[in-house]
Amino acid sequence: MAHLPSLPEGATLPDVFKAFPESNKPLIEFHEIVMRGPSPFSEAERELIAAYVSGLNRCRYCRRVHTATAERLGAPPGAVERLIEAGDAATVAPRMRPVLDYAEKLTRDPAELTEADAAAVYAAGWDETALYHLVAVTALFNYMNRLVEGLGIALEPAYVEPASRAPGRAGLSTAHRHDDEPLTDQMRCAQRLRDWILPVRRGGCACCG
Repeated sequence: MAHLPSLPEGATLPDVFKAFPESNKPLIEFHEIVMRGPSPFSEAERELIAAYVSGLNRCRYCRRVHTATAERLGAPPGAVERLIEAGDAATVAPRMRPVLDYAEKLTRDPAELTEADAAAVYAAGWDETALYHLVAVTALFNYMNRLVEGLGIALEPAYVEPASRAPGRAGLSTAHRHDDEPLTDQMRCAQRLRDWILPVRRGGCACCG
């Protein structure tokens, strides 16, 4: 049961977003940019990092949702579970192994990160933009895991499958799109999610007041 009595039984993160829109609108926009925007990492690779970090933090909610999403996007089935439970990186692409090592150290003991850890990422063929994105995804999910656990948001098994299939679920804003620009399928989906999570207030949109 959620630790906030005002939330409904079986509350999910969208319920938290709707309850506290002012602070969560920037969060879901950042989530959208980091997880679905341009990046040296594919969406599947970013979801793999998210699931791995969530597993390290023992956040069942985020681990299950992002493992399912990573596999839907092309990650080998069972790879995340084997990586978390047994430390088995055999099914992970070699160039992703130092990436996950970096994410693990940043999660478990960030003060111990050194230039050698970054050098291992670069040696695997990634550039400094990739390192930034790696840190951003890792930091985001350390926050998300603590938001979930701190508020007592429990995983409803039925939520995993539809959540993993919602493209742009974090709420890509289309508020600044010109009227004559066509909406892509992702933008339409994101607009619906934005309107659902952050309903428009009288006098303007949620971001402009």
